[in-house]
Amino acid sequence: MHSNILLVQPDSMSSDSVRAALLSSSEGSFQTEWVRTCAAATERLASAERQESSQITAILVDLFLLDSQGIETFDRLFRAAPHIPILILSAPEHKGIAQLAMRRGGQDYLLKDRVDAYWLPKAVRNMLDRASIAEALFDEKERAQVTLNSIGDAVIVSDIHGKVTYLNAAAESLTGWSRSEATGHPLEEVFRILDATTRATSRNPLALAIRENKTVQLTPNCVLIRRDGVEADIEDSAAPIHDRRGQVTGAVIVFHDVSTTRALSLRMSHLAQYDSLTDLPNRMLLNDRLNHAITLAHRHRGQLAVLFLDVDRFKDVNDSLGHDVGDLLLQSIARRLLACVRASDTVSRQGGDEFVILLSEVAHAPDAAVTAAKILRALVPSHRIHQHKLHVTASIGIVIYPEDGTDSGTLLKHADFAMYHAKNAGRNNYQFFELEMNVRALERRSLESDLHRAIESDEFTLHYQPKMNLKTGAITAVEALIRWRHPHRGLVSPTQFIPVAEECGAIVPIGEWVVREASRQARAWQLEGLPPLLMAINISAVELRDREFASRVRAILLETGLAPRYLELEVTETFLMQDPQSTVVVLKSLKDLGVHLALDDFGTGFSSLSHLKSFPIDTLKIDRSFVGKLTTDASDAGIVIAVINMGRSLRMRVVAEGVETAEQLAFLRRQRCPEGQGYYFSQPLCAQDFADLLGRSVVQTRSHVAISEDESPLDQTPPQSLRRVRRRSVHRTPGE
Repeated sequence: MHSNILLVQPDSMSSDSVRAALLSSSEGSFQTEWVRTCAAATERLASAERQESSQITAILVDLFLLDSQGIETFDRLFRAAPHIPILILSAPEHKGIAQLAMRRGGQDYLLKDRVDAYWLPKAVRNMLDRASIAEALFDEKERAQVTLNSIGDAVIVSDIHGKVTYLNAAAESLTGWSRSEATGHPLEEVFRILDATTRATSRNPLALAIRENKTVQLTPNCVLIRRDGVEADIEDSAAPIHDRRGQVTGAVIVFHDVSTTRALSLRMSHLAQYDSLTDLPNRMLLNDRLNHAITLAHRHRGQLAVLFLDVDRFKDVNDSLGHDVGDLLLQSIARRLLACVRASDTVSRQGGDEFVILLSEVAHAPDAAVTAAKILRALVPSHRIHQHKLHVTASIGIVIYPEDGTDSGTLLKHADFAMYHAKNAGRNNYQFFELEMNVRALERRSLESDLHRAIESDEFTLHYQPKMNLKTGAITAVEALIRWRHPHRGLVSPTQFIPVAEECGAIVPIGEWVVREASRQARAWQLEGLPPLLMAINISAVELRDREFASRVRAILLETGLAPRYLELEVTETFLMQDPQSTVVVLKSLKDLGVHLALDDFGTGFSSLSHLKSFPIDTLKIDRSFVGKLTTDASDAGIVIAVINMGRSLRMRVVAEGVETAEQLAFLRRQRCPEGQGYYFSQPLCAQDFADLLGRSVVQTRSHVAISEDESPLDQTPPQSLRRVRRRSVHRTPGE
């Protein structure tokens, strides 16, 4: 392929000799085009740019032309075609100008006295070869530049002395240094790295790569300090650069920002070990810490304690107020637990409403009891969650290493047993583990399993106990009491299975069965011609927290045909005070149905008169614990008198529970207590026996008072007392 040479010379004789020298050359095929002036040359170069078919390969120029002289000629041509190599034909006296032109971009110069068939073609060929190599190098450099700026990794190159020679775009962004600013600066100024943990300056990776002549990794956990002081986590490696003889001439470091990846990794690690709701250590991290604490205690012959805490009746909060409120309550509880222990101890959430506290070192077992008591006191003040003031208590089981177990699994299992023992002991207390708790825990789990099938197997039944007018002896109402006839255990007391049913969630279907069966029986007695009575039913806090409870009661009344005015639901004082604001809403929804509401076990809680006035309560029931000692304890007698007077002032019915002696009855009558209930009058009876009792009362009172089915049972006061009914052969459940 021939080369197109543009010859710029003022006279034809000189141009002829140049063309003749190139034409006869063995250095290649040269085609020469001659112009006289600089203007003609720039115009030809411009046309060559427009027409690819008439490209110019090289320029031979005499700098002294008719329209341009000296270095000006070169500058005009170089501006017109900076990418085309220029060979200057110079007279010896103008050699200095030719050298200046080379410094400005010219490829070479040739003195005119050496323009012949040997030197000229060789000079042109050398110039073209150098231009070709330079073009290839430029293309290669451009490709490398584009590649380095396109990759996500940052690249910094230094010479053998540790001076920066190159940064790609990613490195400029990460370091805050531009390439022009960084070039020539020591690497330590541009690439400042610290150990993220110790904050000490990390070693220079490029210096190490040059010194050891091998690829090296960056210091682990490395932080790059940008020029503006911003920090970024980085990682990667540095490697030496060699020349063609294998000598190290510098080094290159390739690195990338891992801040997001490292933060995500730390977050994932945290989530794997900490509870997402409370940010307390979870079950996995607790096991690790417990095993470590056991190892240390064994080595030093020390002791540690584990406290297993369960929030009492927490399910009530979730069922009535929703899981959002429940979650916030758990967070509030977690903060109080942390405030009760040392920094060396661990408070862990196991899930749900269960927490485990590891006391990593205790001198004596009573020390654990001190912490448990502190926790119970810390939970007493109400928790303000949104517009709610929630009162909660907890049951705590305590185990001591090594007495109660020598491994984490055994300690946690025994602490769990002790916690259930605390619940069975009345909640809001702590209990140390005892060996016999194993048997009781297994018994409880067996009871849970049996409860879930008891309804389907028709194992529950209701007994009925009358409420009496203490002045006339007439039956004013009846309370339905559940019994469980277990196929293997026999008759199981409600005090045994009701707490278990509340804990395992079986109480809701059991309670629904009680409401339906009691309502059905009350209506059946009415259809048999017996006088309509108020049917009272105990309702657990778990049932009342259920948002669908009022709807289910309405549906049951429609299903059984019992008028709402003949149904009374008994709730506990403790339930009222767990969340007074929400409780008022629940009770009013029930009151809107037309049913009566009674406050059971009154006097055992901590409600105030101002709270009591805000609840739609119809009846106060004096707790049996006060009635049982009213003839022997002046304080209990005073409480009973106060409740009777309070009920009279608030226009509420008052019923004394647990009346068992004539002395108690006489006291209550003197204080004008309206109604009573207890074994002195009658034990709980099966449906048929209670119907017989009620029938006899009708016979005795028929001649005195005609009872209309539409008449309120509160107005039924026959003048003649019923005879007392005592069937000692019937099983008596303690506490009724």
